[in-house]
Amino acid sequence: MCLSPAKDGRSLVKVKFSMVFALAVGVLIVSVPLFAHHGNASYDLSKMVTVTGTVTEYIWANPHVFLKLDAKDDSGNTLHWTIEAQNPVSQLDVGWSKNTFKPGDEVIIDCHRAKNGQPIGKITFTTRIVINGKQFKP
Repeated sequence: MCLSPAKDGRSLVKVKFSMVFALAVGVLIVSVPLFAHHGNASYDLSKMVTVTGTVTEYIWANPHVFLKLDAKDDSGNTLHWTIEAQNPVSQLDVGWSKNTFKPGDEVIIDCHRAKNGQPIGKITFTTRIVINGKQFKP
């Protein structure tokens, strides 16, 4: 490709700038969907719910750490909760490890519940967590 001035008199600098600008816009357009899954729109951030139950699975993996537990609702029915945390590196920073939870642990966790009412929650770094009767303190 030859970068000589365009026929309409535009300078070489303007041609280069246009190419770089078009490339940057293209990269931005392609990358926007990569950030879409990090929103909190599906959770009711205005209130917390307390989930008391038994850990069934603890998933320490990217892109997010998940805690699955069985808990009873007000009618005594078992709900299979999935609670989302941040990525493992961020969870390490607040004292979590791949051994923080294990199946069979009895837990009490405050979380933001999904707006659609499903037993799905999201925790924050200030969430109250009790494991087997002991307050979790990193």
